[in-house]
Amino acid sequence: MKITLARLNTKDLATLAQRIISNSQSGKYPVITNHPLVTALETSYTEYDKVYTKQVYSGKGTDVATADHERDLAYTNLKGFLNGYRMLTSVPNYQLAEDLYGVFKTFGLDLDRLSYSSQTAQMKKLIEALETAENQHKITLLSLDTAFTEMKSKQTAFETLFAEQAEANADLRLMTSASAIRKDLEKTLKAYLNLVTVMKEVPGWELFYRDTNEQVKAAKNSELNKKDQTPPNSAKI
Repeated sequence: MKITLARLNTKDLATLAQRIISNSQSGKYPVITNHPLVTALETSYTEYDKVYTKQVYSGKGTDVATADHERDLAYTNLKGFLNGYRMLTSVPNYQLAEDLYGVFKTFGLDLDRLSYSSQTAQMKKLIEALETAENQHKITLLSLDTAFTEMKSKQTAFETLFAEQAEANADLRLMTSASAIRKDLEKTLKAYLNLVTVMKEVPGWELFYRDTNEQVKAAKNSELNKKDQTPPNSAKI
């Protein structure tokens, strides 16, 4: 009974382990009933099942990127309005627009091109500066309260999503390495198949060996058909 377990993809390895555990617990083969290796294999598979399909990252990247785009839009719209209005020296309150545009200049006019973290830090400072009583009055006189509120809300929404993404990614990293769990399952499964192979000539084990061997063949055929993985270190048994 030979198979390179390292060649099996994650799903096929799980399927093989499931079938072997189910067969050994079916009651058809007393020789393997309550055997310690079955218990060990079941424990190893349970741990593997928890992590083999887990995402490497949180999956929130798209939502974070969307939230960043929305805050960029709110930021550039408000900045663009002030830049245009301040140049119309013939209209009332153009100087107020000049003053507020100066606040934007203080913290940079290209915040939307910065990294997530850098932009967040600068945006928070910009918002704080615009929230002073003096600047709030200027914003109201220019009828920009809604635009400013939108920029703040988009910034808050981004910060919330970004924090959720960071927390989710941290939780994933704390999970036991999927590769380490896989190696443990391969090791236990190898020991189990070795036992069945060694005992195949012993009365009571013949049919069990044949049944198990058919399951191994099915897994091997699946691996040969897919050929979707390159084995790291072959572990023939």
